[in-house]
Amino acid sequence: MQAGEKNMNNQASNSTLKLLTYLMFLIFAMTTDAVGVIIPEIIKRYDLTLTQASTFHYGVMIAMALTGVSLGFLADRFGRKLAIILGLAIFAAACFLFPFGDDFAYFLCLLLATGVGIGIFKTAALALIGDISSSPKEHTHTMNLAEGYFGIGAIIGPAIVTYLIHGGLSWVYLYAFAGASALLLIVIASLTNYPPKPPVTNKAPSNWRSAIPIMKDRYALGFSSAIALYVVVEAGIYVWLPTLLADYDGSAKWMSIYALSIFFIFRAAGRFLGAWILDRVRWQTTLTLFTGMIFACYFFSTLFGIEVGVWLLPVSGLFMSVIYPTLNSKGINCFPVSQHGAIAGVILFFTATAAALGPLMMGVIGDVMGHVSFGFGFAMISAGLLFAMAIWNQLRDPSKGRIDELAAVNAPT
Repeated sequence: MQAGEKNMNNQASNSTLKLLTYLMFLIFAMTTDAVGVIIPEIIKRYDLTLTQASTFHYGVMIAMALTGVSLGFLADRFGRKLAIILGLAIFAAACFLFPFGDDFAYFLCLLLATGVGIGIFKTAALALIGDISSSPKEHTHTMNLAEGYFGIGAIIGPAIVTYLIHGGLSWVYLYAFAGASALLLIVIASLTNYPPKPPVTNKAPSNWRSAIPIMKDRYALGFSSAIALYVVVEAGIYVWLPTLLADYDGSAKWMSIYALSIFFIFRAAGRFLGAWILDRVRWQTTLTLFTGMIFACYFFSTLFGIEVGVWLLPVSGLFMSVIYPTLNSKGINCFPVSQHGAIAGVILFFTATAAALGPLMMGVIGDVMGHVSFGFGFAMISAGLLFAMAIWNQLRDPSKGRIDELAAVNAPT
């Protein structure tokens, strides 16, 4: 009876932890994925170039990247709970300060602080998913659901900013709302029971140096490189699509107005659908098909111009949906649970670095060539390389042996 009650309590705690993780992803996306709607406003307010304005995006991403690779070990050394609470607290404090300033440099400093907070709590959340998953398949399923909630946040954030701007209010109140949401999550995180700290399976200490050997691992490099290519492709849409379509006056004007929202809706819906698809179709096959469709959307948009791109680029969100969470999950499952914080930090480093440099490169190309549309060619090339990697993975399946070998080790006891 006691064993049964303990099992029920564990299941209840795991359900709460999954919900906590989903909501963390949601509020994270509310801020980071609203930047595409904010950038046109700050360009007008501060008279910025595309390259200068893109610092609003890549500033927070660089902070996330450096935090992930240097502090990812916190979740392994001190536990998931402490790292999650610490990260959420930093994020909330920075968000609450946004309404008290009106200077570009002031906002940029706060964005860097939110990036540090996100970097800490996201690596801990990714490690936590491994703690409460009984198999690599369940891990991938949960990861897709978490990213589905991220997709919902990416819809809510831009919608709030649009509502604020049309109501004559500042976009900064989005951050105040996100800060209040983070405080609520801190309360939930503090009151919830967590699984015991995973046993250490190697003698390496858990500190900032923990990421160095992992970054040299071929599985970590392979999955992280694929993730980086994907992030360039995705970030190009949510950072620059509103700017690309800002002056559009063609036959699909209504589509250009709602293009980013449609992209986020397709991406969110696809992630919930993806959890169902991946229960029935090999993940390698799913990635090959979906990356092929992403490349096709970019290729035909580039070939036929904005009249086609106004339709295909938003629809590409459906095919982008499962890519990131699946690659993330499989990359993490190539390592024992005791290293999940460190590997999550490494993956976040590649993710955030690509999210920073990709749109920055697109902005630079747009400035040099005279229009942001030229930057989308860079994203198309990245999509082609990602498709090629998916085909190679489909044919060779290089990670199968490592994932199968660690499945029993990573399963919770």
